[in-house]
Amino acid sequence: MARMTAARAAVEILKREGVTHAFGVPGAAINPFYAALQASGGISHTLARHVEGASHMAEGYTRTHPGNIGVCVGTSGPAGTDMITGLYSATGDSIPILCITGQAPTAVIHKEDFQAVDIASIARPVTKMAVTVLEAAQVPGVLQQAFHLMRSGRPGPVLVDLPVDVQQTEIEFDPETYEPLPVYKPAATRAQIEKALALLNASHRPLIVAGGGIINADAAELLVEFAELTGVPVVPTLMGWGALPDDHELNAGMVGLQTSHRYGNATFLESDFVLGIGNRWANRHTGRLDVYTAGRTFVHVDIEPTQIGRIFAPDFGIASDAKAALELFVTVARELKDAGDLPDRSDWAAATQERRARLQRRTHFDDIPIKPQRVYEEMNKAFGPETRYVTTIGLSQIAGAQMLHVYRPRHWINCGQAGPLGWTIPAALGVAVADPEASVVALSGDYDFQFMIEELAVGAQHRIPYVHVLVNNSYLGLIRQAQRAFDIDFQVNLEFENLNSPELGAYGVDHVKVAEGLGCKAIRVTDPAELATAFEQAKKLAAEHRVPVVVEAILERVTNISMSTTNDIGNVVEFEDIATEPGHAPTSIRPLKV
Repeated sequence: MARMTAARAAVEILKREGVTHAFGVPGAAINPFYAALQASGGISHTLARHVEGASHMAEGYTRTHPGNIGVCVGTSGPAGTDMITGLYSATGDSIPILCITGQAPTAVIHKEDFQAVDIASIARPVTKMAVTVLEAAQVPGVLQQAFHLMRSGRPGPVLVDLPVDVQQTEIEFDPETYEPLPVYKPAATRAQIEKALALLNASHRPLIVAGGGIINADAAELLVEFAELTGVPVVPTLMGWGALPDDHELNAGMVGLQTSHRYGNATFLESDFVLGIGNRWANRHTGRLDVYTAGRTFVHVDIEPTQIGRIFAPDFGIASDAKAALELFVTVARELKDAGDLPDRSDWAAATQERRARLQRRTHFDDIPIKPQRVYEEMNKAFGPETRYVTTIGLSQIAGAQMLHVYRPRHWINCGQAGPLGWTIPAALGVAVADPEASVVALSGDYDFQFMIEELAVGAQHRIPYVHVLVNNSYLGLIRQAQRAFDIDFQVNLEFENLNSPELGAYGVDHVKVAEGLGCKAIRVTDPAELATAFEQAKKLAAEHRVPVVVEAILERVTNISMSTTNDIGNVVEFEDIATEPGHAPTSIRPLKV
């Protein structure tokens, strides 16, 4: 048998579980692991500037390709607590990442030793497993179980905490005979699928709600095949966006209180049957449940049995991996079609596209300062279907989801459930590491951008190019808009007169200088007519210098983005002008009908 330190065994297991890259920050209590990482080779490493940033890089890495598991590494104490936000974000969106932390020696963990904290207890509510390994001989088994859990059932993150003495202890371990544990995923039965299709066939105006579980299961092609077989229009959720191309004839648009389309909500309210696959009925999607569920039959397919009935009781629930379910849906639907037993849905599908052509929001404005809608219009022109968009939260994300176009799975990479400010920069870096040849475009408001702005230096140091679109109104825009209900505008203003950049006026932080100081390139745009040129220049600069390139658009201070103020998807307020002539929405998927 081979003898090696537990730290070396851990690294060997990572490689045999398919890990090729890690993100992290070394420290005293995790240095034995880093020594093993260097000695073993085979796993590249990106040094983050903040340990939370490393966790979001790992998230972006996982979300980019099927089968990826991002790894983030930190030392004891605050490194682990810094990564809790990343673990929460990952667990909320069913994203497997592995967090490895160092820990004080086992003999002093309970003695309030320097940077000794019970990180496993802290992390347990936001992970599938969180454990401090007290016996070196358990390290291989714990990591084997970690990968098994991350991949099985509803995917999610795991934290493994390794005391420094445990890392350094020699154990018997033979890497050549190591095997990953079989992955468990529940699968629908034929009887369940037949019942679901019988309910669908009995309806007149059915919809499929396609959730992030379809993306996670790498089942987008099956979704498209099933939709085309049955002729049923598809509503992608925010996390499922891209599972069906935006320009597909069966794409009915998104539904919800905020990240929704006018035509998507209108179509949903006309429906009488909803088949949800891999979705969790998020509250920003459903709004008031009495409105959302009234007059509709629901079938819910989800990999997590306890998710069925969590938000509301469906008429029929199926615990299944989305891919396993869709394989059977396609098989049974094809048999029904061959037998002539599928209803003709062409009129209903055509009606969804008619709404799509008529119910549009205006994007074309020539105002100075720039209206945000124009930024997304120009992004649609500048960045093609191959673009991987990355964003997290705020009016920028909401408006982007209303107006941008996504054509492929994993090309809208969004932190959906947690929505932590600062997520976008490190996540975009993780995406660009996972797909170095991709066109990666991040989208942030000024506050999200400022939260983890130091991570831009990671892109400069490691030559990780991407384009970051920064829409700057020097406001906490989403919170300001929410404060309208309280008739206040309190502690949401970010403006100040910058002594060193008086040309900015009241916009405060000079993001161009900061980005350049961190080793990146940056362009500021104040005229909407210059946006197209700026985006083209940014792409060239990123390709030439291999660093992040920031395009900052100076926006009007206040824009109220379309959303419901009553928690009702039937009552979304259009605060800005809607499209009333074709020139108002020149990049819309369907030409405007008036």
